Amino acid sequence: MPWADGILAFMSPTPARFRDPRRTAYDFLDPVLVRCPRCARMARVEPQPGAEPKPTRWPHFTPRRLVCLSCGLARGREANWVALNRDSADARDPYFRLPLWLQTRTRHGHLWAYNLEHLDLIRRFAAASLRERAPWYDVGVRMTLVARLPVWIKRGRNRAEVLRAVDRVRGSVTSG
Repeated sequence: MPWADGILAFMSPTPARFRDPRRTAYDFLDPVLVRCPRCARMARVEPQPGAEPKPTRWPHFTPRRLVCLSCGLARGREANWVALNRDSADARDPYFRLPLWLQTRTRHGHLWAYNLEHLDLIRRFAAASLRERAPWYDVGVRMTLVARLPVWIKRGRNRAEVLRAVDRVRGSVTSG
């Protein structure tokens, strides 16, 4: 049947599927890529090696250090508080409050990520044509990172622009 070939030609391939991995912003804090305050190149905020976590159930309160491989800057800090970013045009790391390295502006809003793993999650979400959320009735984390993404990133019509922005930010890691 000639019409059957025409119908099959218009059918889209199997959609890219994304399932919410039920992760929060706290899961992406090791390491955080930031702009060095001394040389303006890429630096890292990471747990201090050998530091014992505080006796809490939150491993994010482990002492942190800022390390820049370009200029040799190294600073330490006790992690008594963590200030996570919300949808902000001035995205900063939660420990030293330095500007994040992985951020860019688009015509719809500001795209930022703490590290490459976080950026990859945003990319996989934006690229997928089928997005499955975590069920609201399931036990565990209610407001996942994916659930907290800005609406403009979630819109399918912005997919191409979001993916271009993610690729642009990802490219700054190798060139910066």
